[in-house]
Amino acid sequence: MKQTINIFWFRRDLRLEDNHGFFEALKSDKPVLPIFIFDNTILSKLPKDDARVTFIHESLQEMREVLEIKYNSVIAIYHGTPENIYKALIENYTIDTVYTNSDYEPYAISRDKKIKTLLESEGITFKTFKDQVVFERNEIVKKDGSAYKVYTPFSRVWLDEYKRNGITFYPSEERLNNTFKSSELQNLTLEDIGFKEAKVKIAPYTVTPTLIADYEATRNFPAQDNTSKLGPHLRFGTVSVRKMVNEASKQQNITFLKELIWREFFMQILWYFPHTAEESFKPKYERIEWRNNETEFKAWCEGKTGYPLVDAGMRQLNQTGFMHNRIRMLVGSFLCKHLLIDWRLGEAYFALKLHDYEMSSNIGNWQWVAGCGVDAAPYFRIFNPTTQIDKFDKQHNYIKKWVPDYQELTYPTPIVDHKTARERCLKVYKAAVS
Repeated sequence: MKQTINIFWFRRDLRLEDNHGFFEALKSDKPVLPIFIFDNTILSKLPKDDARVTFIHESLQEMREVLEIKYNSVIAIYHGTPENIYKALIENYTIDTVYTNSDYEPYAISRDKKIKTLLESEGITFKTFKDQVVFERNEIVKKDGSAYKVYTPFSRVWLDEYKRNGITFYPSEERLNNTFKSSELQNLTLEDIGFKEAKVKIAPYTVTPTLIADYEATRNFPAQDNTSKLGPHLRFGTVSVRKMVNEASKQQNITFLKELIWREFFMQILWYFPHTAEESFKPKYERIEWRNNETEFKAWCEGKTGYPLVDAGMRQLNQTGFMHNRIRMLVGSFLCKHLLIDWRLGEAYFALKLHDYEMSSNIGNWQWVAGCGVDAAPYFRIFNPTTQIDKFDKQHNYIKKWVPDYQELTYPTPIVDHKTARERCLKVYKAAVS
């Protein structure tokens, strides 16, 4: 007779502690089989040495080791389509309930709907929980129930709600004894899923009281290594967003906390307006006649535009999987407005390269610089890539690090004249949106 179990499905929550869905599963009266699925649909779009896949695999192995040593349990790791994996699990176990944490991206919503239908057809309950955000869906909305489209009022209500109710933590780490007892469950190497170890590693995060306190004063200067590197860890859930919000709120400087609120704002936008994954939030911006010059796009990708600060950002991205946030705005604006290349091409390139790629934030920020999104910069705001150096890299330390050839004869001349590009941009945008 097959043993009756519950399943917890890890996705964007790769930690054993303060994990909401895992906590709820472990509270149940049945042993919990933890699983992770390397989803073919997602993997098929990635390079074989993708640093994010390596990071996920390493995180899973660390979690498996803890469970094996302390609790005679492990995480069962599978590779394939979620539907096929669950069909096999249904054959092998008597499953009462599948627990998991909510995912708000369009593919995830579609995937979870299919899995819910499959499980319920077999009499299995499918439960999801809020974990990767503090507030979700209809928790921060206008009085009429509609979504906020401007960040400032959203953040104000978010902060009021947070001050009023605080945060509930979910100490899943205290209930790990209720995991399914077996050390023989399936494990996979990177090679088993068709990947190899990445040469570039995802950096550990740094969130200290000093970094948070100094964040506003230092965050705009790319030569200073004063960013938290928190993005990938929030993306894959190796750290609890609740703990990060709690740490940020202890400091007098609210700037760091507001960055976490921006993340949730963009998640709300993607949830309520899923068309923004592929289309401009403001429909009239779909009328822009993008040039989409392939040679110029390639130069931008490679950091060979002839504008040192733009090139420094792109080379940092290509070499490390990271780009300073201030520079992200500059390179994005340069692509859309100086080169008149569709923001979707830039977004796709960032999706391929950024270790901290999160669809909602990436799309939100790209539409912001292109002027076509919610609460966006006006179309006539065009960053000057030369004067930006004086503001944010006056000593050229960032440029020297990533573009050591910028003063050499081999360094390319500017791909376009700033004044000419600005005038062209204003003309094209005005024609589209007027």
